Amino acid sequence: MAEERSTAPWLDLLWLLFLAGLAILPPINEPHKQIILLLLGVFQLLERAFIQHSLQRWGPTIAVLAKLVLATELISHTRDVAPIISSYWPVFFVPVTTAAIYFGPVGTLLWTTLTSAAYCSYLIPALKEFKLEWSGASELMMRVLFLYLVAMTVNRFVMDARFQVRRYQSLSETLAEANRNLQQAQAEARRAERLAALGQLSAGLAHEIRNPLAVIKGSAEILKQKLGSADEMARELSDYIYTEVNRVSALVSRFLDFARPTQLDLRPAVLADIVEKSLKAVADQGADRQVRIVREYAPDTPRVDLDEDLCEQVFTNLILNACEAMGDQGGDLKIRIFGESTEREELAVAEIEDSGPGVPAGMREQIFNPFVSTKKTGVGLGLAIVSKIVDAHGGKVTLSDSSSTSFSTAGSSSSQQQGACFRVTFPAAAAGKDAMGVV
Repeated sequence: MAEERSTAPWLDLLWLLFLAGLAILPPINEPHKQIILLLLGVFQLLERAFIQHSLQRWGPTIAVLAKLVLATELISHTRDVAPIISSYWPVFFVPVTTAAIYFGPVGTLLWTTLTSAAYCSYLIPALKEFKLEWSGASELMMRVLFLYLVAMTVNRFVMDARFQVRRYQSLSETLAEANRNLQQAQAEARRAERLAALGQLSAGLAHEIRNPLAVIKGSAEILKQKLGSADEMARELSDYIYTEVNRVSALVSRFLDFARPTQLDLRPAVLADIVEKSLKAVADQGADRQVRIVREYAPDTPRVDLDEDLCEQVFTNLILNACEAMGDQGGDLKIRIFGESTEREELAVAEIEDSGPGVPAGMREQIFNPFVSTKKTGVGLGLAIVSKIVDAHGGKVTLSDSSSTSFSTAGSSSSQQQGACFRVTFPAAAAGKDAMGVV
């Protein structure tokens, strides 16, 4: 296989100096010799550019063939008695070393054989005038063997250099990948530290707020009972107080859910069963009325050790977010569940993909952080809790663009929607693993 070579400019200059030295050696008054040497020099200078701008497959072949033709012609114009005994026969080292640089061992052998045949072809006219003695035959065989020796020696060093280059490239790619993994681990560590600090703050605030809320809620209930139907305005205001206190209390409970340690009740489970429970929970809320659900469940998906209640909360949150993102016009919700293998472990993967507007690029890095939300009325704890639960299971949740560019629902079409795809991965269940855990 041919490969492009790279030479320093001063090496090309040195090459031209060698050719100039040959030009001033006998026979000096042979114009064909000077023209051929000039062509060799010009081709050497333009060789790299020629190969880069020609077809990569045929460029090296043409380069070696051109040098072989020029070398063969040079021999015929520098003869003493016959071209076969010309002192310029080492010019055939030029095409064989070029082949050794561009081609592998097999290609080098083939080109060296062709070069030897071109040189030995001058033996045919010489035998018409002269008799080939053993000394002459030995000299000829020695020259041919030197062609093979030089070609294969050069090719060996070239192949070693190529191997080292590929080795260093592989090492460089490995180091780059390790550096990316390290940067990702550092980012996740910083994010975990921020989450821990926010969790402690949330827990403290939630406990401080919950007690006054309980007093306000109880007072509103007593006030409502005392007023009865005597004062409609006061009764209506007490209802407002009661409703809003319940809403704030629910928000405080979410803060506590985020802040408290996750108690896991791990049991072997089928991921598709948990997702189906979440779909039913979303359907009970009426959030999927205009949504067409597409299920793609692989039958060979491995079982996983999960806390079913917490993971149902994960998928309910993700599916509900997807339905709300698509809005009143609805869309397609694709749920894919399948197994995946890595070098270290077997994984169960669930992908929740919608046909909504997607997540803005500026929010992708922070979407799993607390208090970050794309909803106007959102608090920004839903995905943070999802990430916390999945992390506690040793899994991972990530966000990517939707793989589809167009969807159609209810007779209408919606095209060029970016959408979002949340990918949740869990390690496959291991035999004999402890079924209870605390994180």
